[in-house]
Amino acid sequence: MKAHFNLSLAQRGHTVPLALRERENGGRTRGFVAHAPRLVSGFGSAEMRPAREGNAQGTDDSSFRVACAMCVSIALLGAALMSGIASAVEFSQVQANESTVTFAYRQMGVNMDGTFGKFTAHAAFDPAKLGTAQARIEIDLASIDTGVAEADDEVKGKLWFNTQAFPAASFVSTGVKPLGGNRYQAAGKLTIKGKTRDVVAPFSFEANGARGVFDGQFTIGRLDYNIGEGIWDDVSAVANEIRIKFHLVVTAAPGNQ
Repeated sequence: MKAHFNLSLAQRGHTVPLALRERENGGRTRGFVAHAPRLVSGFGSAEMRPAREGNAQGTDDSSFRVACAMCVSIALLGAALMSGIASAVEFSQVQANESTVTFAYRQMGVNMDGTFGKFTAHAAFDPAKLGTAQARIEIDLASIDTGVAEADDEVKGKLWFNTQAFPAASFVSTGVKPLGGNRYQAAGKLTIKGKTRDVVAPFSFEANGARGVFDGQFTIGRLDYNIGEGIWDDVSAVANEIRIKFHLVVTAAPGNQ
């Protein structure tokens, strides 16, 4: 999948009209129409011609200068946008100390949440080249923190995550598509406790120079991964739905900025 942009200020044989008018005494108007120059190389000169409306003709110096400035501004804006597209940045270095992976669920009807203290993440993301986007996250399940030490010990056990046999959960992306604006959707494979399922994770991405931030979430069914077996498969005690949230801070690698 490739993001493709095409910006054009003027095409051969076409002009872009800009109209400026100001009110005169008696309710009449005077104005003129500026035609944007053809852009072959560098900047051309704007052709100005008076527009006749009512009994008024001609232009004045102030309006002429405003029209010229608008034409030049449009040309400069187009050039800046094209330059930004051409110099797209690939974000690939995840800052783990600034990133988080958390979860939320309901137990006995009460909202609960927790976090995973240890995980590794790898990413390659260029908003202009979504076809090459990649992401992989591996979570150390033994680093779970529910806020209660006894509960932490319980969920590491065989009936829950069974961390001795399955120490890590992983997500590997298979594709990314745009949703509009700064919104995207990642599809991928989530593996927990030896079970692999397809998931989709909508997320936002905000870039500021060589630094970017991903924020997203998705919901899984814990029983699809045998999380909470035996007496714990009763979803009236612990809900089946678990919401996973991620906040990843990334930077562009040197040479990709």
